[in-house]
Amino acid sequence: MRENGPVTSATRQPETSAFATPPRLIATDLDGTLLRDDKSVSTRTVAALAAAEEAGIEVFFVTGRPARWMDVVSDHVHGHGLAICGNGAAVVDLHGGPGAHRFVKVRELARENALDAVRLLREAAPGTVYAIEQTYGFHQEPAYPKLHMEIPDHLLAAEDILAVDGPSAGEPVLKILAYHSDLDPDAFLTIARLAVGERATVTRSSPSALLEISGPGVSKASTLALECAERGISHEEVVAFGDMPNDVEMLTWAGQSYAMGNAHPDVVAAASGRTVANNEDGVAVVIEQLLAARG
Repeated sequence: MRENGPVTSATRQPETSAFATPPRLIATDLDGTLLRDDKSVSTRTVAALAAAEEAGIEVFFVTGRPARWMDVVSDHVHGHGLAICGNGAAVVDLHGGPGAHRFVKVRELARENALDAVRLLREAAPGTVYAIEQTYGFHQEPAYPKLHMEIPDHLLAAEDILAVDGPSAGEPVLKILAYHSDLDPDAFLTIARLAVGERATVTRSSPSALLEISGPGVSKASTLALECAERGISHEEVVAFGDMPNDVEMLTWAGQSYAMGNAHPDVVAAASGRTVANNEDGVAVVIEQLLAARG
């Protein structure tokens, strides 16, 4: 999940390998991957997604975005209509359209773990400020910057939001957003992972020092694996696309994976192939090759 801001693109020819196992599922990140920098889905990409579904290949959008931000692709869902949101914290049925989505699966962050993560990261990186994502609610601390162009439900300290008698105690916590105004993004990620340990999963998808903290073991990869297992699809039959550190586990898990031309170095290292940048329809380029290889 990126906050609203530019994404650097780079021109690069795709580096694709032969599709040894015919793919049955395409898993693609959205921001910086499927979406262009203006948050649009190109005509070429729309056609490629439709052609994949027509060929019997399921398409899953796998994103750090919350469900309420899925309007950018709600017109392009086919078949099952499901998306993995919040870096694996929720599986959402998008068939109802914007504002009418249904949570099919929720992998919440326990409040005890969330409070521990908040405390430990505050100690390790003074100046960290927080926002809290729930299934339907969004809350933030007063000092948290206006990154997401939306009005929070509450402006309170994270500890008060997460309290057992807090303002949204009955609603599952999907993830914590942790922001630091001064630290390098990768350095902040390293600090947080060391501080939080196994109490939660820490990753990032933003070009700024904005971290995303989910439940232990919750990631795009682990939730995608659950969805594939339910369908009898092996990881060898999955083709995945991504551009940021929150995609690394998914790209490592999938049988075929592609880093975008604009991808973070860790993503390039994790993927088995590379395609052109998001602004050059890199996902569509590989899908077209995939379908051509099927004959």
